[in-house]
Amino acid sequence: MLALWALPAPALGRPVGLIVGEALGRYGFPGGHPFGMDRQGAFLAGLVARGLDERVRHIPPAAPAGRDALERFHTAAYVEFVWGAERSGRTYLDQGDTPVFPGVFEASATVVGCALDGLARVMAGEVTRTFQPIGGLHHAGRDQAAGFCVFNDLGVVIETLRRQYGVRRVAYVDIDVHHGDGVFYAFEDDPDLIFADIHEDGRFRYPGTGAAHEIGRGAAAGTKLNVALAPDSGDEHFLAAWDRVEAHLRRFEPQFVVFQCGADGLAGDPLASLRYTPAVHAHAAARLRRLADDFCGGRLMAFGGGGYHRANLAAAWSAVVEALLL
Repeated sequence: MLALWALPAPALGRPVGLIVGEALGRYGFPGGHPFGMDRQGAFLAGLVARGLDERVRHIPPAAPAGRDALERFHTAAYVEFVWGAERSGRTYLDQGDTPVFPGVFEASATVVGCALDGLARVMAGEVTRTFQPIGGLHHAGRDQAAGFCVFNDLGVVIETLRRQYGVRRVAYVDIDVHHGDGVFYAFEDDPDLIFADIHEDGRFRYPGTGAAHEIGRGAAAGTKLNVALAPDSGDEHFLAAWDRVEAHLRRFEPQFVVFQCGADGLAGDPLASLRYTPAVHAHAAARLRRLADDFCGGRLMAFGGGGYHRANLAAAWSAVVEALLL
């Protein structure tokens, strides 16, 4: 366990690590599913078009996470269930959102393995910040799949920060159009997980959670912030909500930032009805970069999450990368 004061100095040169590659791109669902395997390629095309690929440090996919790592967040029974799902001929891992596909266990564990490799590089000072487009699977619970999410890479990263690196106070920030319920409920009573989520109102949008009164339980009451936006809300509504998010985070002085930057809030996404522009993602990433500099030695990990309009996700995530590079 590494004390915070013993952490290496932040990386110089190319401080942003981009975690991409063929093995990571295999996480996706066939048959015209919104979360197809073409999403990573769409993002990379947008990144290259803006010349940003030459300014980052490319990090290839890591090996799949082992069961011991997966079980830092998930139950052993659930990990075993996913491992056997393809062999047993199951069609879905849940009630109909998350299909079983060839190689589902390896692809899902690779998402987690890449996140943990990125975390190790950040904590070693090799890079200061990372972006992983295929990741941010925030709906998976400790014992279940949900909403296209098999293993919750975010939850595993948070648990690993605590157990392996001694980092307790983690800020989790989520701007995906869907509430990050898999993270929220797993840490609802954890006072050291500082949670802030801006999403479309759960009365109109899956998973139906994330109301303003959900602020944490017990000793964690007040450490969680949920801001639900009405359908058709745009940049101006997000920016007003962001002021609350940033004040909330700064109040608790986090030691590490985990950022889920789903692109499905942009206008035209087929699974939502907000109308953001990429300026939302640029603003959130830039402000979180500054917050991480103020409290965390710059250390921040960003994950793509949702986003089902290919041009939108390319624009939003490129904006995130560019903001993290500044």
